[in-house]
Amino acid sequence: MNLPLIDRASEYADNIAIVATGGVFTYRDLLHTSGQIATGLLQNADDLQEQRVAYLIPSGFEYVATQWGIWRAGGIAVPLCTVHPRPELEYVITNAGASMIIAHPDFAEILRPIAQSHNLRFVLTSDLVAESSDDRLPTIEMTRRALILYTSGTTGKPKGVVTTHQQIQAQVTSLIAAWEWTADDRILHVLPLHHIHGIINVLTCALWAGAQCHMLAKFDAETIWNRIGVGELTLFMAVPTIYVKLINAWEAMDRDCQQHLSAGCANIRLMVSGSAALPVTVLEKWQEIGSHFLLERYGMTEIGMALSNPLHGDRSAGSVGTPLPQVSVRLVDDNGALVPPGTPGEIQVKSHGVFLEYWQNPAATAKAFQSGWFWTGDLAVVEHGNYRILGRISVDIIKTGGYKVSALEIEEVLRLHPDIQECAVVGVEDPEWGERVCAAIVLQPSRQLTLASLRSWAKEQLAVYKVPTQIVVIAELPRNVMGKVTKPPVVELFRSS
Repeated sequence: MNLPLIDRASEYADNIAIVATGGVFTYRDLLHTSGQIATGLLQNADDLQEQRVAYLIPSGFEYVATQWGIWRAGGIAVPLCTVHPRPELEYVITNAGASMIIAHPDFAEILRPIAQSHNLRFVLTSDLVAESSDDRLPTIEMTRRALILYTSGTTGKPKGVVTTHQQIQAQVTSLIAAWEWTADDRILHVLPLHHIHGIINVLTCALWAGAQCHMLAKFDAETIWNRIGVGELTLFMAVPTIYVKLINAWEAMDRDCQQHLSAGCANIRLMVSGSAALPVTVLEKWQEIGSHFLLERYGMTEIGMALSNPLHGDRSAGSVGTPLPQVSVRLVDDNGALVPPGTPGEIQVKSHGVFLEYWQNPAATAKAFQSGWFWTGDLAVVEHGNYRILGRISVDIIKTGGYKVSALEIEEVLRLHPDIQECAVVGVEDPEWGERVCAAIVLQPSRQLTLASLRSWAKEQLAVYKVPTQIVVIAELPRNVMGKVTKPPVVELFRSS
């Protein structure tokens, strides 16, 4: 059978699919070029038979055509991150057992030595596109493995998350139903393309719907605002860090420019925030300047998206809403028993979009499931019918003096302090308390803050056992490419001091 994504592209053949630095491309262009790439990958073979193909290509038409070409040739796509250093790239390539590497010429210098040292086939995108297309491409079953994405590695070594074509279809169609994607939509793509947010929520949803995906090669706040100001976009999705940068850029503009851009923003039908907790202060500021109460949703590499605030109707600050179409969610205690509303529990998810396995890690795969339910490792509570995320059990739930406290809750309060720009709260091992609540803090410009003054202020906002007992002031928080704070390095700041 043909992949439904390819069949749908044929239906929209003359529609614009991709708008990027290299030009404007239709779905027909995408089908033709991905067919060329598939032919080039196959050489004299009939089918790649789930060989892993790693690729490093900037955001744009070539990226999409390469991904589709790998799928059409029967391979498993393993996207690499454009800003990762050689050791991290090499880890993904070797862990996935890739048999070949596709590189944009800009990345040949870093990838060619890796290919040579591991005796892998190395090919440039420009060479593959030069191949002539061949209609004799293999038949791809939906149950085949399609994609290996690596977890963020915020709590340990990244694991390869394997999804099939069928699971990708389930993830995409759930979001299309919930967020009412149509072929008339136009989305600006500003996210990394080695992560589920950029690949599934933005790119694949747009192409499944026959919509236009406008792709930026790199993040630039002024460019994004200019595109928003034109008033043609209907969708925008980003992470909290991007919204913060856009707010800062907007505030630096003159009043006339601000009003023009705010008007363009108001024309967009939906703006989404995800991949990290959205500070309430950011949500409120964006609503003020852009007339949008950002839609927050919850998902992860292993499950796609599971929870979402409504497209229509009221959204709650700090909430990620309710289960998406065709997704079941429940909260359980440490023993796997269901917890009632108002009681924190670990999120479990069951859906056709949940991943197949951790690549070559059957022990981790088995540990992650119970009776068909995936244990997310995230703690949440249901309040007024909506889910509120409390954080990762391993790093965001601090056990101090017999209490379990949420680092995310403490962070939200600390951000209200007039001297604090950003913060990260962690638990640091302590013989007396089990763990101490500690906070790494980025101050507002030209401000100072002592532990004593912070504790005095915080005791008016938080229970005393939630108030940080140690602080360290730093210039910026350590983050991964999705803008998510990586907490192990924060913990080390306190251990080393």
